[in-house]
Amino acid sequence: MENKNIILIAVAIIAVLAIAGVIFATGILNPAKDTATTDFDTEFMKGTFVGKVKLVNDTESFMHSYRDKEHRITYNISTVDNSSALMEIYEFQGLSNPEQRTYNGNDWNIYFTQAIPGNDSDANENNTMDIIICESQGKKQGYMVYMIIDADSDVNSTMNTFGQSYTDYLQPLLESITLKKSKNVPKINEEFGLTEDQFAEQIELIRQYQAGNTSAFDGSG
Repeated sequence: MENKNIILIAVAIIAVLAIAGVIFATGILNPAKDTATTDFDTEFMKGTFVGKVKLVNDTESFMHSYRDKEHRITYNISTVDNSSALMEIYEFQGLSNPEQRTYNGNDWNIYFTQAIPGNDSDANENNTMDIIICESQGKKQGYMVYMIIDADSDVNSTMNTFGQSYTDYLQPLLESITLKKSKNVPKINEEFGLTEDQFAEQIELIRQYQAGNTSAFDGSG
């Protein structure tokens, strides 16, 4: 009798595994992917968003903001002459460990971070936004894509390349993007209100600090 019970249990386990295999193979447990897409074309970049996305701000030629109201996602795209230097500043402020991917011939550094919107005194972890920052530096021009996922978005964000926000929305966007060479690209030093020499000095101090010279910013280094 004991042997029969063992056999029955084994058969039951095999049946469960078979059913599970069918479920995962057919994607029954996976959320339905958004089939709507929206093309965009700017002076410095073109591609396709997943979802119904609308332009909400194009007051500057080299910075545009798009909004997916249904999924509560904002996309900001921009270009500067040296996006790598901008990322050095971000990394100095705590951003780290980028994932590196190549899509459509473009090399991207991909960062995951979080932020609380505005200066809301009642802000807490319940309204923390997940942010994915993608940066690609060419010879004379760098490109940025920011994906900002609201806390109440219905898109799952796991702060890595395995989450729905990345696999179903951001990765298809990056795969579609064509980067354009532009004239009169904004200079990163001007974005910070500095001369080229002043900005270069600040970047050098950051590099010294990151290399272990903690006195770089106190004037004693």
